[in-house]
Amino acid sequence: MLKSTLIENINKKFPRLSSSDIEIISNIFFNTIIKSLKDGNNIEIRGFGTISKKINKAKYVRNPKTNEKIYKNNKRC
Repeated sequence: MLKSTLIENINKKFPRLSSSDIEIISNIFFNTIIKSLKDGNNIEIRGFGTISKKINKAKYVRNPKTNEKIYKNNKRC
C-alpha cells in the first residue's frame, strides 16, 4: 500500500481531518518507528505485531570451489 492510499483511506474514515494533517501524523508515526529501530529497540503494536531489527553475526564461510575459508562481515537485515 502506498502512503497516499493510506492517507486517502484514513481521510474517508475521518473526513474532519485534512489530508495534510493525516500526512503529518503518519510522518510522525513512521519516523518514530524508524528512530526506535535505529536505537536498537523493538516495536510492539498490540493487535498488529512486533517489528525488530535483525543483525546476523559475522562468521567464516567456505568457498565450495576452492575450499578456502572466507570471513563474512556482519550483515544487517
